[in-house]
Amino acid sequence: MKAALLRHRRAASALFHGLVVAAALATAFLLRFEFTIDARYGRMLLLALPVVIALKMAVFRGYALRDLPWRYIGLEGVTRMVLANTTASLLALPLLRWQLGSGFPRSIHVLDFLLCLAFMAGARLAVRLQFEPSRGVGGRRILIYGAGRAGVTLLSEIREHPELGYQVAGFLDDNPLKRDLRMRGVRVWGGRAVLAEVVHRERISEILLALPAAPGTEIAAILEQCRSVGVATRRIPPLAELVEDRVLVGQIREVRVEDLLGRPPVQLDESGIRAGLVGKVVLVTGAGGSIGSELCRQMARYHPAVIVGLDQSETALYHIDQEMRERVPRAVFHAEVGSIQNRRRLEEIFREYRPHAVYHAAAYKHVPLMEAHPFEAIENNILGTHEVARAARSAGVKTVVLVSSDKAVRPAGIMGATKRMAELVCLAAGQSETRTRFLAVRFGNVLGSNGSVIPRFRQQIAVGGPLTVTHPEMRRYFMTIAEAAQLVLQAAAMGAGGEVFVLDMGEPIRILDLARKMILLSGLQPDLDIRIEFTGIRPGEKLCEELSAYEENTLPTAHSQIRVFTGRGVAREALSRCLEDLRDAVEARDTEGAVFCMKELIPEYSPTTFVLRRAVARAG
Repeated sequence: MKAALLRHRRAASALFHGLVVAAALATAFLLRFEFTIDARYGRMLLLALPVVIALKMAVFRGYALRDLPWRYIGLEGVTRMVLANTTASLLALPLLRWQLGSGFPRSIHVLDFLLCLAFMAGARLAVRLQFEPSRGVGGRRILIYGAGRAGVTLLSEIREHPELGYQVAGFLDDNPLKRDLRMRGVRVWGGRAVLAEVVHRERISEILLALPAAPGTEIAAILEQCRSVGVATRRIPPLAELVEDRVLVGQIREVRVEDLLGRPPVQLDESGIRAGLVGKVVLVTGAGGSIGSELCRQMARYHPAVIVGLDQSETALYHIDQEMRERVPRAVFHAEVGSIQNRRRLEEIFREYRPHAVYHAAAYKHVPLMEAHPFEAIENNILGTHEVARAARSAGVKTVVLVSSDKAVRPAGIMGATKRMAELVCLAAGQSETRTRFLAVRFGNVLGSNGSVIPRFRQQIAVGGPLTVTHPEMRRYFMTIAEAAQLVLQAAAMGAGGEVFVLDMGEPIRILDLARKMILLSGLQPDLDIRIEFTGIRPGEKLCEELSAYEENTLPTAHSQIRVFTGRGVAREALSRCLEDLRDAVEARDTEGAVFCMKELIPEYSPTTFVLRRAVARAG
């Protein structure tokens, strides 16, 4: 059926082009002789017509003009029409002079070229105008902030979807050279300076931000101005979150607090990442978690053969499985339920899929909770990592990437200590003769991740507050989930094995400032509509993460946002003894023994009084 329709469409297009060629040549003769053609030139026209039609139809077919769309003709189509007509006219010039002699008027060639091109382009323009979606006279009047490629694409898609009920009243753009230009017939009013004036004059009810590469500081300034004039604001996602093969208008969302971080967009070496993923089988542990699930989404862009997602939480795994099927149906995703502590289950999975690379994101990460559950943290974060490393080496995996944490720097709690121990496990695993390269990637808190402050603040705002902050000066380093996942993939492409990469986390953010921004994003006023209460620092927490500590012990890499840690590793023999001691301590529920075992390999680890008191209580 589709093949028949295609043949009919091409036949109709070829017939149209033949009629245009004949009409252009006849009109050229009429114009040249002022609509009075004598018998001599009449015979010349009749002899030239079949030659010109045959020649131009052959050239037009070579340029595939019959396959050009009618309703969506753009610059590429116009360029192809110009080239086809130019080629045909140049070929017709010697051919007609050879057939009809030097008496054939040369001005006919120029007129014929211009008329043929004008008729072809004009007919397509008429069809486009006929079927151009209505610009609407009703619906919500909106402005598009950003008159670049994203903004113009968004305008076109809005016109293609009149059911959205948008009427675009103009563009805003801070580039002064764009002021008063018209994009697809819509005026660029100016930049931020005229925002309030245009909103009131044009009766604007919403502004759509089409600035996918804008830094957070710019988004924050625009958002603040939109709030001041009482106009709703939404945006298309930043570049890292845009989904391929989906229209922009379907990705418009509310402005989020992570949009206001002020961090520059991540610059990636796409070729290096693609080389490590395209056509490969990749295993992601903790695939149902925030980082693990985002790694799966980001990997899908590079067309791996198979993505295997492993998680012990069936609910979380189900959600990412469904999302991958719906968002990226072309990706082959296999959800596998299992624990990284289960050696037999790991061996089954590695034997079945034979992964090329493993991204180990499975871990317990909640600081106060792990302080109260040290044995569970040790079993999962340390011994589980050891099992993954063992299985990977046995299966001949090419690369193992451990997703670590900035809490591993001078750890003050169980969670940080176990993550540092996991790093040592991976580094030691790569010391022996093995085809597998092991590396780790450290980064700070991820906005919106499971267990982060963002979901908690959002829930507290929903019930009217108060928002609970541990300390007025509590500061953390944040990055978005998408940014963290991208930089993990980048570090994996750079590593030779044995490195601990440290991601640049920018400037620390006061949790109190984060809370205030979230209240403002909700359209409320801090301390007036929503109170903020201070609850005190919890066990295992630091007032501020020690970024300076690992800046002093890192070196730059080829990527400006990735550094490499230069701290010491540990001998495999010492680590093996420690792992056996930890297993014994876990079995005996010996908190003191487990803590001092970790401190032996991590001298900078400072156990909290909370853990030490529990150790004494258990021993008593």
